[in-house]
Amino acid sequence: MDISEISAAKKVVGLNQTKKAVNNGKAKKVFAAKDADEQFLLQIKRLCESKSVPVDGTLTMEQLGSACKIDVGCAVCAIID
Repeated sequence: MDISEISAAKKVVGLNQTKKAVNNGKAKKVFAAKDADEQFLLQIKRLCESKSVPVDGTLTMEQLGSACKIDVGCAVCAIID
């Protein structure tokens, strides 16, 4: 999935909203910025692994923020149904 596909998809942005979506079974895929804090990344990756949700960690915070149409960097977002 590239940036334009993330932009067009229904999504939630931010750690709390992403965790909720993963825990509720709504997250189809999670995007975690490769330049986000390591403890932060570990936390979301463990949660996703426990719920069998794939995680893509190839984009930067700037790229994810742009894809999510926000004016700041984004550490994590989730594509939902």
